[in-house]
Amino acid sequence: MAKTMLEMMNITKTFPGVKALDNVNLVVKEGEIHALVGENGAGKSTLMNVLSGIYPYGSYDGDIIYNGEVCRFKNIKDSELLGIVIIHQELALVPYLTIAENMFLGNERGKKYAIDWDETYKKADELLHTVGLQESSHTQIKDIAVGKQQLVEIAKALGKNVKLLILDEPTASLNEKDSRNLLELLLELKKNGLTSIMISHKLNEISYIADKITILRDGCTIETLVKGEDNINEDRIVKGMVGREISDRYPKRESKIGEVTMEACNWTVYHPLYSERKVCDNVNFNVRKGEVVGISGLMGSGRTELAMSIFGKSYGAKISGELFINGQKVSLNSVKQAINAKLAYVTEDRKGDGLILSSPIYKNNSLARMEKISNHSIIDKDKELLVAKEYKEKLNTKCPSVLQNVENLSGGNQQKVLLSKWMFADPDIMILDEPTRGIDVGAKYEIYCIINRLVAEGKSVVIISSELTEILGMSDRIFVMHEGRMIAEFDGHEASQEVIMSCIMRENNKMENENAKN
Repeated sequence: MAKTMLEMMNITKTFPGVKALDNVNLVVKEGEIHALVGENGAGKSTLMNVLSGIYPYGSYDGDIIYNGEVCRFKNIKDSELLGIVIIHQELALVPYLTIAENMFLGNERGKKYAIDWDETYKKADELLHTVGLQESSHTQIKDIAVGKQQLVEIAKALGKNVKLLILDEPTASLNEKDSRNLLELLLELKKNGLTSIMISHKLNEISYIADKITILRDGCTIETLVKGEDNINEDRIVKGMVGREISDRYPKRESKIGEVTMEACNWTVYHPLYSERKVCDNVNFNVRKGEVVGISGLMGSGRTELAMSIFGKSYGAKISGELFINGQKVSLNSVKQAINAKLAYVTEDRKGDGLILSSPIYKNNSLARMEKISNHSIIDKDKELLVAKEYKEKLNTKCPSVLQNVENLSGGNQQKVLLSKWMFADPDIMILDEPTRGIDVGAKYEIYCIINRLVAEGKSVVIISSELTEILGMSDRIFVMHEGRMIAEFDGHEASQEVIMSCIMRENNKMENENAKN
């Protein structure tokens, strides 16, 4: 019988106007992988911030008992000294430092005033080998992919002699292959005695990896499911999370598809820094009125680069090809021109590129078309507030007021504000890049319903997603990209995960054979 490593007892945490945690209890046994699930705003990250000392003792009620001792962490350093290390969804790595420098930042090897660089790089290489990352520790972070950066974060935690590892949405930005590799690594670390708490919205991953699953809803503990004792399936987890059954993850719609609204022909884009590298290579695709078109492909296939280059050439260099909107050839050389052409791009990075987190909801809502709430270039604040309230109701955004700063919203509600911003711009064509990344199953369903409403109104929607099930569940047609090229097109009803992945693998093998000949 494994001993209890962690008990969080009657944890209550209140923010102004909101009780984020209400007498939450969590018990974690030594050597297990314990999953924490719940809708956005359920309190998962808040609970882990309490545990790791980000919210210090005194700012919450309740007790933390770790290895039999009551803990009163004043900051994150206190928890790390006991081997509790948290890896946040937004990775805390410095792009222009090397892997080794990042791994030991704040935990330097050597004497007080002198870093032992030989020891630093030697230890970093050992830890990289442990996590299965075949990169030199001298490589700068900016030069490795997101999946590898996630492994660097785990190696960094191992360098702190971690005993309890907390991972907040570790696979949210990863493709399926990198996600599976990360899960297998966690299982391997478990064999070596590491205890983990994992927050994730990907229920298939949770079901695969977790020994126990604790469900939170509205800041309260609902239940803890134990593998081998309870009947664990995704439907039961979802019901616990949202308080009701969701019989169909993808709401049905009747498609009424019309004429082509946007078409890209021989669209070619070069990397903005590496001028000889094509990121989009003679791409051809189109979308029709009232249609949802999905673009699938592995990470780095060029999907986002394609979308951003079309949207006012906001990415890329030496862009060539033709773009048609409603049959007319257009040249969109700026974001403003793209917006005026009734085109919208909802970025995959809502926090970095999509929203101003430190500003209130109502200001974010009108950012894309401020002239609509202005008179002679002077903003009509009453009108701006009225519009924001209208979209709050229309999209069912959960917030006390549109005066609330966006940074205080859950991920799902931030995504709704981002959608509101672009819906307010009144586009005819919307490109949605990873529209449900990092949000829970209930919020996903609401986003899907919004998409269905948009196409029912005659809008054209392009969805870019790393989740194949999402592409398959929502798309009328599916295009597949690989290495900057559009390699296949499928009717939504005839496509499957196996068909799409085999198509990508075939193309990958073909390119490898061509490279071998050269």
